[in-house]
Amino acid sequence: MTRLFFIVAAIGALVIGTMQLSARADTSGWQVYDEAEFMMAQKKGKTIVVDVYANWCPTCRAQAPILDELRSERQSSDVLFVKVDFDQEKDFLRAHRIPRQSTVLVFNGETEVARSIAETNRNRLRGVVLGAL
Repeated sequence: MTRLFFIVAAIGALVIGTMQLSARADTSGWQVYDEAEFMMAQKKGKTIVVDVYANWCPTCRAQAPILDELRSERQSSDVLFVKVDFDQEKDFLRAHRIPRQSTVLVFNGETEVARSIAETNRNRLRGVVLGAL
């Protein structure tokens, strides 16, 4: 009986945890990656900030408020903020040689001008992104 209780409790915690992670993966204000739109923005010479994230990634969750802050500060028609789902967009990952989630890229048109991997220090992450904008 005790063992069954722990199994049911573990499954319940997993379900609740997954629901909370999905809620945290809110991409409001961010463009969800779409290959055609991304390529069009590159051809137009826009600056593109790309957040490669995974819902289950604790480092991504630590980066999220910093990146959201940057997006709020730098919103303009010339800067596009894009979320790329690490678990779904394998072609994008291969094309840009992205080894892991929690990678942040900045493009000036078709040229990658900055990359940060797993950085959670607010000042350093802001420095990488702002230095490329």
